Amino acid sequence: MQDFQTMLNDFGERISTLSGLPHVSISLVDIIEIIIISFLFYQVLLWIKSTRAWNLFKGIMIILIFVLVAAFFQMNTILWLAEKTFNVGLIAIVVIFQPELRKALENLGGKKFLGYFFFFGRTENERFTDRTIEELIKACYAMGKVKTGALIVIEDEILLNEYVRTGIDVDAVLSSQLLINIFEKNTPLHDGAVIVRGDRVVSATCYLPLSDSLSLSKDLGTRHRAAVGISEVSDSLTIVVSEETGKVSAAFKGIIFHDVDADFLREKLKQLQNHNQGETSKLRIWKRRFRNGKETSEISDK
Repeated sequence: MQDFQTMLNDFGERISTLSGLPHVSISLVDIIEIIIISFLFYQVLLWIKSTRAWNLFKGIMIILIFVLVAAFFQMNTILWLAEKTFNVGLIAIVVIFQPELRKALENLGGKKFLGYFFFFGRTENERFTDRTIEELIKACYAMGKVKTGALIVIEDEILLNEYVRTGIDVDAVLSSQLLINIFEKNTPLHDGAVIVRGDRVVSATCYLPLSDSLSLSKDLGTRHRAAVGISEVSDSLTIVVSEETGKVSAAFKGIIFHDVDADFLREKLKQLQNHNQGETSKLRIWKRRFRNGKETSEISDK
């Protein structure tokens, strides 16, 4: 470590000699800090580029360039107005970028980033089984044959309690007969979405947020936009049965897959199931290590 620090100091002295600037001491902490700031700045740029914030960002850059031009030519009135509106502009940026900022913070707090340090998910007995997968597939394609519209949300790590509260409590073991009865036309529970947690249907007639993505086709109905909308704000998998065509679609992470077959849907559900089981296994390993470490420390203290 001392040799590395000496190398950094020599590098700083060479830069100072070549540039004629005062000697700057460079430490390992400085390099780590530069790497972290560069990574964060790069991620912010990627986030801006991949959202609607890109056009807004370009508009802000044009305004900043205009202010720099005004400063260069000493346009005092414009500079005074820019100074007075700066604080208001910061609040306006937060309001304008509110959906994008919320999504970015949700991604930052996602389980893939902090899953090994914090666990706020569900317990192992709330994971859905193979039987639930087959019952879901059976119900969806049975409803598709008779063109019965359906919207089914399979919850993952992010709890959907705020949407569960908008519906009517069911709390029943999932079966194909139950789903078909719920979405039967002209019945009290057929309108809205069903939310599935583990092997149980927890709520029906739930209201979901509609997606406002410009990339979606204008031909999509409310069910499909709601499926994409809930997949944009959570890690759930949503199944849609079209009332007009009887085709089955699936939405996940803001992407909708149209007219999928039973094998494709089964594969997506299996991926969600295996992912959940993998996360549970990792958590179990960490708990075992923590417990063994604690026991070892207690024995050594004795």
